[in-house]
Amino acid sequence: MKWFIIIFIFLTSLAHASAEKKAEVMIVGTFHMANPNKDLHNVNAQDVLTEDAQRQLNTISEQLSKFNPTKVMVEWPKQITSERYESYLKGELPESRNEVVQLGFRLAKDNQLQHVIGIDSDGSFPYQQLKKWAEANNQTSILDATDAMGKYITTKIETMQNTKHLSEILSFTSSPDYAAFGQSYYSKMLLIGKDKEQPGAKLVSEWASRNYRICAKLLQNLADGERAIVFYGSGHLYYLRRCVIDTPGVSLVEASDYLGRSEF
Repeated sequence: MKWFIIIFIFLTSLAHASAEKKAEVMIVGTFHMANPNKDLHNVNAQDVLTEDAQRQLNTISEQLSKFNPTKVMVEWPKQITSERYESYLKGELPESRNEVVQLGFRLAKDNQLQHVIGIDSDGSFPYQQLKKWAEANNQTSILDATDAMGKYITTKIETMQNTKHLSEILSFTSSPDYAAFGQSYYSKMLLIGKDKEQPGAKLVSEWASRNYRICAKLLQNLADGERAIVFYGSGHLYYLRRCVIDTPGVSLVEASDYLGRSEF
């Protein structure tokens, strides 16, 4: 009888766990389509308001809609996102090349979602202090290497714009290989420093802190069984993927499953 009770409790627990369906999250890493030029390494984005680009963006929305998203999250603060999406639905938002509008708002509207959730969080990025220390301590070769990595990625995306569909570019900037490459960029910065002076570790920890706050907002806006698509700058891709992968009850869905494969 004792073993029967134990087995019954165990099976009941399994049934309860299976009833709580995992939330599914897709992270779509983007480049900045409006050319704000606020990053260390910036893609020279082609005009996304042309007829051809708009057709491609509509195709992307159709592809991602097959995921049946119940939520869309974007790289803007919460209040601004809510206000601008409301204007967008009313047809009152001024024309914008920003990827939040072109990707996030478009997809949300196409799926009759009443809200888009902004999960961005400000953070410090002490690059100038890092650069100053490297120059004073003969470690600029490390920055030369990271600069080359940044240039490689931006040049590749710019080249892809000339021959590839936007869906293939977004598949590339959302891929596991892209995430790993991006993280290696920051890992290399950890080499800058010595003994008690660690400007590389300072920058990387500040970057990580911002991403963990974004991760927290993502998870706090996610319920069991929901299907969310998160549009975010591809530099955040590594941390946001880890956010989903490492969280119990949440499953990562690859963007390439819907956008098609793209080789790194």
